[in-house]
Amino acid sequence: MTVMVASDLDRTLIYSAGALALTMPDARAPRLLCVEVHESRPLSYLTETAAALLTELGDAAVFVPTTTRTRKQYLRINLPGPQPEYAICANGGHLLVDGVSDADWHRRVTARLAAECAPLAEVREHLLRSADPVWARKHRVAEDLFAYLVVERELLPEQWVKELAGWAQGRGWTVSLQGRKIYAVPRPLTKGAAVREVARRTGAERVLGAGDSLLDADLLAAVDRGWRPGHGELAESGWTAPGISALPERGVLAGERILREFLAAARRPA
Repeated sequence: MTVMVASDLDRTLIYSAGALALTMPDARAPRLLCVEVHESRPLSYLTETAAALLTELGDAAVFVPTTTRTRKQYLRINLPGPQPEYAICANGGHLLVDGVSDADWHRRVTARLAAECAPLAEVREHLLRSADPVWARKHRVAEDLFAYLVVERELLPEQWVKELAGWAQGRGWTVSLQGRKIYAVPRPLTKGAAVREVARRTGAERVLGAGDSLLDADLLAAVDRGWRPGHGELAESGWTAPGISALPERGVLAGERILREFLAAARRPA
């Protein structure tokens, strides 16, 4: 039986230095493996135990990294184990096959966005106009598909995020706050749609998944069995769905637990 595993990366399987604080005091921290370096700086980690589990998973299932990162940002990551044949980037906007974006899939996605959502330029202009330079540090557009802000989280007014979400909803967009980033993403631009496409192509008979943020909810809705860690937007809101387990672990230890669950489920008879 073909088993497919579609997993979010950041704050689900891999963690930045800032996100490591979710785990435990430094004196009890597990040994870490760096899996991303940018401009000569280490950026992302998983535990050495998680690295070994991910290597095993690559032999037991079709592993599909599923991320909101752009293609360039994703390709900086050097995950242990076999190189994935498929990867989902830009929240489903790009489906990579052996590292190359599938042009037909991308055309289908962009056509749907043009038909169903307010244009990116309108949303970006609203972000630029309404964000306060006191807490908004950077404005970015990703793959000409969605926009995000890098913010000082401790200075960010909670009410502003709620107001932005309400404004975006009426225009066919959704808002997600992840760490220091606020994402504004077209509602039809989903990881779940890309996961279903890869499952169709691979003939997967069982699909497993994991994620921590609001942008992962549709991913988890597309799988047969899924897990969310004890941190992130989904945990904070108490989000759940049939077939989804809420784990108590937080931080890199949640990444380990998720990989153990993937392996156990992938090896379980139908």
